[in-house]
Amino acid sequence: MPEAEEWKVALDILDAETHNLDLTEAQVFENVLYQVYEFQHAVVSPFRAVADLGSHFFRNPLNPWTYTYTGRSLAAAFDVFEATTRRYGKPLFDLPQTMINGEPVDVTERVVWTAPFADLLHFEKAKGAFERLRPKYPHPKVLIVAPMSGHYATLLRGTVEGMLPEHDVYITDWRDARLVPMEAGGFHLDDYIDYVREMLSFLGPGTHVMAVCQPGPAVLAAAALMAEDKDPAEPASMVIMGSPIDARKSPTVPNKLSEERPLSWFRRNMISAVPFPHSGVGRRVYPGFMQLTSFISMNRDRHVNAHYDYFKNLIKGDGDNTQKHREFYDEYLAVMDITAEFYLETIDRVFQRHLLPKGELRHRGRLVRPGKIRAMALMTVEGEKDDISGIGQTQAAHELCGNIPADRHIDYIQPGVGHYGVFNGKRWRTEIQPRVRDFIRSSMA
Repeated sequence: MPEAEEWKVALDILDAETHNLDLTEAQVFENVLYQVYEFQHAVVSPFRAVADLGSHFFRNPLNPWTYTYTGRSLAAAFDVFEATTRRYGKPLFDLPQTMINGEPVDVTERVVWTAPFADLLHFEKAKGAFERLRPKYPHPKVLIVAPMSGHYATLLRGTVEGMLPEHDVYITDWRDARLVPMEAGGFHLDDYIDYVREMLSFLGPGTHVMAVCQPGPAVLAAAALMAEDKDPAEPASMVIMGSPIDARKSPTVPNKLSEERPLSWFRRNMISAVPFPHSGVGRRVYPGFMQLTSFISMNRDRHVNAHYDYFKNLIKGDGDNTQKHREFYDEYLAVMDITAEFYLETIDRVFQRHLLPKGELRHRGRLVRPGKIRAMALMTVEGEKDDISGIGQTQAAHELCGNIPADRHIDYIQPGVGHYGVFNGKRWRTEIQPRVRDFIRSSMA
């Protein structure tokens, strides 16, 4: 965000609650940032179209320049420009099959529950296939709660893929807030907790829940409320992975940044209003493009080097590495907006006031009591090199859930992986997922 002197008065307008300014004025300025982003995108569009044509021109087998170093370099430059200025849409899970006992089984992705801000997706295997290929083998129902933190649920494609062969998998598919009309109302942290609880109730008794990253506190809160209410749909087990249950422990750079400034700073500098022509026009959001900018700025050199390597690989014709680059950035650069109220409440309650580990978190005025959880099993997973949720932040769930019997607690730290490696990649497939699988089965005994 700009920090020049001339912007300071304008930024103060955004902080309507703190400064008691007219909300209409605040919303007018909030729209400016997003409008500037949309304008820049529109301005670059013709150049992007030219780059796309240029890339095809210098790859055309009928063009003699295609076979020269200069031609390959120009094609690569056009390709990189087009890729870095494009707006990336919501990716697909693209998991049409899974392997069970060495045999391919068709998988159908189906929406089974829907609400204004989320769908519940079911990865439905061909009828009877699991029973035929794994007779007398457990096939537990698992709800994977994806983070609502800027990226789509498809970021957990590898997580779903790893769980599919031996589990009946469902996942939360959070909706881009800029596409949700204003008449749908707001979406708060309390609503997130309600959605998790409603999905678990829909799936029914015996469901196992897995919270990946950001949703850990909300899932733990939902489970605690269900346990206290003796809800028959209370999860059979809960797996929390790389999550800020207590962000005071081993604080990382994002944790420190969240505490360095008051909530009013985030309200002034991180919130904007969705502009026309999006269907959520007028909704106050934390824009996905701002979160993406933050992500990239944390590892700017790595991303610059990755694109330079991509450029060189295009020139060399290294198809494998260029495809890997495209697949990663097609996912990484696809971002969604988050409602302002959910974003600010998460900063406030989870990262600044740490209400859950202090025993002070309330859901619609009701105190959340993790100590009421007694029946369900609890597993936490952390990455040794996690630079988002430091060691101990997820482990804190065990102390909060102290009334779960000792033999139903499992804490696992995966050596050699960062945040992303906790739920994706080789270590997830070969070392973490088998432990999660065994934990879920042991909780069914």
